Formats: sequence, C-alpha cells, structure tokens
Amino acid sequence: MHNQPIPYGRQHLTDDDIAAVTNVLRGPLLTQGPHIAEFEAAFAQYVGSRYAVAVANGTAALHLCCMALDVKPGTRVITTPITFSASANCVRYCGGEVFFADIDPDTVILDVDAVRALLEQHPKGYFSGIIPVDFAGYPADLSAFRQLADEYGLWLLEDSCHAPGGSFLDAKGIEHRCGDGSLADLAIFSFHPVKHIAAGEGGMITTNDEQLYKHLLRLRTHGITSKPAELTEPQPGDPERGGWYMEMQELGYNYRLTDFQAALGTSQLHRADAMLDRRRAIARRYDDAFRNTNVQTIVPPSSVGHAYHLYVIQVDDRKGLYDFLRTKNIMAQVHYIPVHRMPYYQQFGWKAGDFPNAERYYARCLSLPMFPTLTDDEQAYVIEQVLSFCG
Repeated sequence: MHNQPIPYGRQHLTDDDIAAVTNVLRGPLLTQGPHIAEFEAAFAQYVGSRYAVAVANGTAALHLCCMALDVKPGTRVITTPITFSASANCVRYCGGEVFFADIDPDTVILDVDAVRALLEQHPKGYFSGIIPVDFAGYPADLSAFRQLADEYGLWLLEDSCHAPGGSFLDAKGIEHRCGDGSLADLAIFSFHPVKHIAAGEGGMITTNDEQLYKHLLRLRTHGITSKPAELTEPQPGDPERGGWYMEMQELGYNYRLTDFQAALGTSQLHRADAMLDRRRAIARRYDDAFRNTNVQTIVPPSSVGHAYHLYVIQVDDRKGLYDFLRTKNIMAQVHYIPVHRMPYYQQFGWKAGDFPNAERYYARCLSLPMFPTLTDDEQAYVIEQVLSFCG
C-alpha cells in the first residue's frame, strides 16, 4: 500500500510562483493591472498566435467565443460527446442547438468523417460551426476540419484546454501548434490546477483575427469600452464628456482574470516546456509498460506532439480496476461520461447508443496519474497495480 493517495492530476507550485503572487498582493492593483497584458503576450508567443485574451476560466472562454461568433437561438453547432460538458454548454448559454458526432476510436477525437456525414444529411447553412476538442492532449487534425468548415461555410472553435504545447504536422508537413490561430477562428485554454499551467482558475482565448480579438476584449468587461476610437459620436444634448466617460455597447460579462492569477500563470509559463517534457517522459514509461498486454493505450504517430494532460488506458473491467486502484490509494479517474448521456441533454432527444464509438470508449476508459511531479517510484507502483489486476 502506498502511504499517500496518488491523484490523477496535481498542481506544482514553486517558490518563484509564490513570490510572483506575493509581489502582486503587495502592490497597488489586484485586478485590471499590468500583469494581465504581460500574461496574454507571453501566452500568445508560447502558442504562436497573434492575440490572446485572458479570462476567468475555460468555460468563460468558451462562452465568450460563442458570443463573438454570434451563436444565438437557431444556431446549430457540432461537437464531440467525449469532452467536459462545457464544450457543449457554451452553445446552450447563447440559446444555440448542440449536435454531436461520434469519435474516432483510434484517437478519441471528434471524427471528421462522422462530422461530414452529419453535414451531408442537412442542407448547407443548416449548421454554423464545429467545436473539436484536443482530447487528453492529443491534437485534433484541424487541417481536415478547416477544409470541411470552408466547404460548408462554418467557423471553427478549438477547445485546447488539454493541449497547450501540443502540435501536429499537416499533410504538407507544416507544423501547427494548438491554439496558434493558423486553422481555427478561435481557440481556448484552461488554467485549472490539474492543467499544464495552474493559475487557480483562469482561461485564455487565442486568435489571429483582430476584429474577434477586439470584440472579446469588450465582451469580457460587461460590453463596456472607454477607448476614444470605439465610442459613438456625441448626440445633441449630450453632457460634456470627461475622462470618466465610457459606453456599454452590448451585453457582456465580468469574465476578467485577476492580476495575481495572471502573475501565477506567467510564472508557470516560464517552465511550461520542461513540464511538458516530463509529461511526455511519463507517457513513454506507461507506453513501454503496457505494450503487449491487454491494457489498451493510444500511442500517437511521430507527426503528433501529444501534450498529455491525461494518460488514458482502456480495459475490459474498468469498474473493477477503478475500485481496485482506490483500495491501493491510486485515485484514477474517468474522462468523460459522454455529454449526450447527461440528463440535461437527453431532454433534446439524445440517448445512450447514439454514438457507438463514444459509448465503447466510455465503458472501458480510465485516466491514470499524469502530472510532472509524479515520481518514478509512484509511477512504478501504479504500473505494478494495474498489471496485477489486469494480468
């Protein structure tokens, strides 16, 4: 028995992280200060995008993206059933309709052929957008989704919460980093403690579209602007405008990130590559241990830069293994219950059995401990217990 529980994910804070937060707490501004712009610039450089917008969390990022993309009642959007529910909920927040398509069983990513089949069942213009998810850190092939989106006049929103630092090579051998804006109209990230970059909470939107960027800046702050170039022309009878003047031009939200969270995120970003290298080393050790066993893994080709937010295995007796590992102080987890099986979405007619690949994956999946500070001894213990149960 291992003395301390081993979680599936865990944040890692250093003295530099703590100092970065403390410096902000001792300063004059806790929010709407200079650290937000610093974090945004550093993150945009890290993923390779032109613009980045820091927000309160990944869910807020998804919501604001749907608003900026004009999702509204009657808008129909396609996404995957294997994701956290926020990937679909963001459409519902705006009154839009969510449609699901099945996954590719080899990658657990939204299947582009299944999406095409769904599009072909309806007239052009019926759907407005696609939300692929870089699940577990495995990048979706956005070049294929971009081609499909262009063919049908759709926007593309990349949910890259699991994959900062991830990348893939397209058919021409060109590298695309997750969230770099080269293929998706918008991409989003999360800074929840178990993610690659921990800011307590927090999220980021990246894009190469200047108009979307400016719109997002306004939406995250109540729809208000005080920038002179964006203000309406003075009307007859307007009082004199002073330095206080601002305008609420549309309905937005308070989805801002605090400065101390941004400082923590920036500090974590400084060692993001080293933490990603460690995740990949842990994954290789799992791959080697489970090769030629009845534990199914997903080993990406060399053209894919997997970011390994999660390390997911598939086994025949998932419930038995889950319970067994808990008795051994290994806190494995399931990612995810298919969204279409949630009671909320079943009211729209979705039901168990609609997506066979997603259903089969869910019945067999289990996420093993995956975080940079997982020790070699802890990982060896996890591997030993999995193999002892699976034979």
